This record gives sequence, C-alpha cells and structure tokens, in this order.
Amino acid sequence: MIASYPLYFFLAAIAFGLAILKIAKILLLMRIRSWRSFEDRLHVYQFYKIPEFNDSFHENPLYRQVSVYLSSLNSLQDSDFTNIFSGRKPNEFSLQLDSDQIVHDSFLDANISWKSDLTRCRVFVLKIRKVDKRRILRLYLQHIQTVADEIDQKKRDVRLFSNVRTDDDGVGRWRSVPFTHPSTIESIAMDSDLKHKIRSDLDSFLKAKQYYHRLGRVWKRSYLLYGPTGTGKTSFVAAMARFLCYDVYDVDLSPIGNDSELKSLLLQTSGKSVILIEDLDRFLAEKSEKVSLSGVLSFMDGIFSCCAEERVMVFTMNSKKNIDPAVFRPGRLDVHIYFPLCDFSAFKSLAGSYLGVKDHRLFPHVEEVFRGGASLSPAEIGEILIENRSSPSRALKSVISALQSHGGGSASVKIGRVMSESGSGNGRSDVSEKSGGALVRRDSSVYKGREFRRLYGLLRMK
Repeated sequence: MIASYPLYFFLAAIAFGLAILKIAKILLLMRIRSWRSFEDRLHVYQFYKIPEFNDSFHENPLYRQVSVYLSSLNSLQDSDFTNIFSGRKPNEFSLQLDSDQIVHDSFLDANISWKSDLTRCRVFVLKIRKVDKRRILRLYLQHIQTVADEIDQKKRDVRLFSNVRTDDDGVGRWRSVPFTHPSTIESIAMDSDLKHKIRSDLDSFLKAKQYYHRLGRVWKRSYLLYGPTGTGKTSFVAAMARFLCYDVYDVDLSPIGNDSELKSLLLQTSGKSVILIEDLDRFLAEKSEKVSLSGVLSFMDGIFSCCAEERVMVFTMNSKKNIDPAVFRPGRLDVHIYFPLCDFSAFKSLAGSYLGVKDHRLFPHVEEVFRGGASLSPAEIGEILIENRSSPSRALKSVISALQSHGGGSASVKIGRVMSESGSGNGRSDVSEKSGGALVRRDSSVYKGREFRRLYGLLRMK
C-alpha cells in the first residue's frame, strides 16, 4: 500500500500538468480572440461574397476553387470543428467549412478570414481590410486559383490514349483507357543526381507558363530518351506522366495516312499531356511513304505545335547514329537523356527494389564482373531478380552467371584476351568459336583440361 504512493503522486502530477496546459491554451485563445476583436474596432473591413451560382444559375468556378483552397489550409485542419467528406477515390477525404465557421489565412502580411454561409445558398464570405484590398486582393485570388489547380492536377485521373483509324472515314482518332502504370521516378534505376536534375526540370516547367509567354515561346518541353532496348525508357515516360499527373498520348506512326493526319492528331490532344513517339529511329530508317521526315519535324516544333501548349513531348530511340542532324536541332529536342546498359550502381538500385537487399556478400563478385566489361539491360537483370526473389543469394548467383554467359560479349572477350596473353607465345590459336553470343579465342597448344578448368573457375569468382 505504501509502495503505491509514489506512483499515485506521479499520476496526479501528470494530471495537474495537463490541466494547467489546457487552461493556458484556453487563456491563449481568449487573448487571441480579444486581440482580433480589438483589431476589428481599429480597422475598416471589406466583405466579398462568392456564391456557388450566379444570377443565371450558372456555376461559379471561383466558388469551387475557393472550396478546394480552403480545404488545404492548416488553420482549417487545426480548427475545433469542421466537416469531413469522402472523395471520389478510395481513402480520399476533404475538409469543408461548416455553416458560420470562420477560418483565418494570411497573404503578403495581410490577415484574411473566410466564412461559409449556408442559410439560403452556398456562399463564401471573404473578409479583408480595406487598406489591404487594393494591394493584395487580385494577387490573392490568383494565388487561390493557382493552388486549387495544383491540387486538382494531383487528384485527376490520368489516362492513356492511343490513335486508331476508323472504318467510316479512315481518319485517325484517339481512344483512351485508365493509366495505372506503377512506375515512379524514385523506382527507376538511374543515377540519383540525374534523377534530381530531371525532377527539378519538370518542376520548373510546371511553373513556367508566364515565363514562356514573356519570351514569346510555346509552353512545352521536349525530351529525347535514347539507349539500348530494355534500359527503362518506356518506364521512365510512365514515371514522368505520374510525376506531372499528365495524360499520355502514345502516337503510333504506322497507321497514320499522311502528314495532315499527324497534324490533326496533334490538334486533338488536350493540355496537361505527355505526347510519346517510340522508336523514332526505326521509323525514320524505314522511310515511310505516308509520313515524311518534314511531317515529323513539323509535328515536333512546327506552327501546329504552337496549338499544343502545356505539353511534354517525348521521343525514344535506340541510337542516334544515321539520324538526320535536323532532328536534334535545339528547340526540337530540349533535353537528351541516355539510358545505358546496367552497371554496378544501377544493379544495386535494382537489388534494393526487387530483393530488398542493400548489401550482400556476393556484391564484390558482381562488381568485379561488371568491371570486366560484362553488362545486361536493366530489364534482363530485373527478370532474373523476379524469378529468384525468394532467395537473394540464388538471385545474385544467377545474375553473375548471366553476366558471364550473356553479358553482351565484353566479359567473354576479356576471358579470351587473358587466355591468349597467358599462352606459350607461338601466336597460334584455334578458330574462334561462339560462347554466349561472343567470340572466345583459345590456344590448344598450351591449355590442358585441368588448367582451363582452374582458370575458368577463377574467372567465375568461385
């Protein structure tokens, strides 16, 4: 019984401290309200009503934008009471002002308050000092529209469009499906500094409408993604679309009848979109009789592209070789991003994503094979990791084996070079034979079976 007294006093002290904090909070709120009441007597205020509908019973877009903006204010989230509504998507909720509830905001050192009046019609009432209204009112309303548009942009459903030819008139049309690709910029196996630069470039583009217009330029950005097949170019486009919350228009050039139809498809695209043309080098090499090179160039930056504002145009290629230099002229392609075959740094990123492994005893072996010149595409390594995801050790051993056997030839060529340099020096060798897609040179006069197996085992890092 006596031993329980210290615990009792401890709990009592905690309860007393909480009571003091609550009283202090109440006194602070009373003081803030008293100060605001005192300020109200000192200043003359202007009131503005923002109704949901106008006199013609047409919807007032500003009302919805104010509603979206107010739901994002911290002062509304910190208020003692407010309304919570579910959104269109699962696990999406929004806060809304209750009738006669007041929420405060500040802009350019001016104090602003909002009140919701639901007595007769849905109306927001803006309260602002008369001495501040000329200085900030227009800027504040523009700020509300900008923030509301950004919030709506993040909530909008992204769609994937593809062009098809109709049987009726043979003209290209767009068909769409929901775009649910899970790729993100963070999940892409890419150098972290390059990711940061790309993210910053996209952020700058989103905020650069007035800047582009001041320069007299169309508000659009163009990217060239080039590199071997399977290096993640298409996944990167999906990650860009998710980051921007833009729709994707995947342009298939093969069914397009002529240059005019290509221009017509461009005019049918909407703002806030990524326009994608894949394998442009393959299409140009085929020299199509339907869509000409000049038609593609006009699509990229011609007069019709001026009708396509707030768009990101993306072109992919496997290689820049044998491509007309006019394609790469500045203004047509603003940013060039090379997607190489997988190196050890990218491999570690893939291992972390696919296996949840940040470090492993086999990593030095994998790094050594990469340093030898062997490489695979991220897609090929990703498939190996998926197949062996239940055992990281088995997955890494499979990657080592695949790099040595099918690493594009570099590793095998190095093996042949080491074997040739370690021979008797007579310069004679057998005819080269293929091993894993590469040429391996052997010297039959020097290497016996046991020595060959020993060297091969050393090269396999056993």
